[in-house]
Amino acid sequence: MNSKVVITGVNTNNLPKLSGKEQCELMTKIKNGDKTAREQFAIANMRLVLSVCQKFAGRKESMDDIFQVGCVGLMKAIDNFDTSLNVRFSTYAVPMIVGEIKRFLRDNNSIRVSRSMRDIAYRALKVREELIRENQQEPKIEDIASKMDIDVKQVAIALDAISDPLSLGEPVHGEGDDTIYLMDQVSDNKSGEDKWLESLNLKDALSKLSGREKEIIKYRYFIGKTQMEVSNEIGISQAQVSRLEKNAIDEIRKNMI
Repeated sequence: MNSKVVITGVNTNNLPKLSGKEQCELMTKIKNGDKTAREQFAIANMRLVLSVCQKFAGRKESMDDIFQVGCVGLMKAIDNFDTSLNVRFSTYAVPMIVGEIKRFLRDNNSIRVSRSMRDIAYRALKVREELIRENQQEPKIEDIASKMDIDVKQVAIALDAISDPLSLGEPVHGEGDDTIYLMDQVSDNKSGEDKWLESLNLKDALSKLSGREKEIIKYRYFIGKTQMEVSNEIGISQAQVSRLEKNAIDEIRKNMI
């Protein structure tokens, strides 16, 4: 049963469907500079954009705006898709569409992240990369703040303000039985035995954390809350959440070596 969806003036019931062979043929033409083929390919994949947009329903921004931004992500995916990769186009395109929409929503958030806070966050990320190159290990937030000559709390708040975690189990595209989850976008070359041993090590490492640290790790990495949300949930400051989370991750790494 088809349900009519009209968005940005496009009736999705009227969008063409392409077979795998037709998509490959069009993509070959696109790579040879055929602009008509590029347009045909984009129109045929607008359902992909719509399926991703539906995951962002309920925002203050109109779905038309979100759809248009998603189409920008689609066009970037078309232009950058490597036909030599052994992946479906949809698998490649979904994270690019999601990323484009998330950037748009972040920049237009009603609780806007100030330019100065974004600057601090991006400087902190740059300093973090520099410290990793110098010391070959993940730096503490205190080390980053020290090198920037900025208060630790200010750095922690800035970094958390630009983060937007998603659940790995979040379905980001589905067509029939062919559903793409966020975890499908994360490559993992470990064997089944390696994964089993790693899960045992992780379980053992988690058991050695304090009750508060376990609670923070659960909210942050299994539920997907931000540090500020965790702060409100368990009744401590965001800076304390950041410090305890960092300690917990350090402890987990130490026990999984």
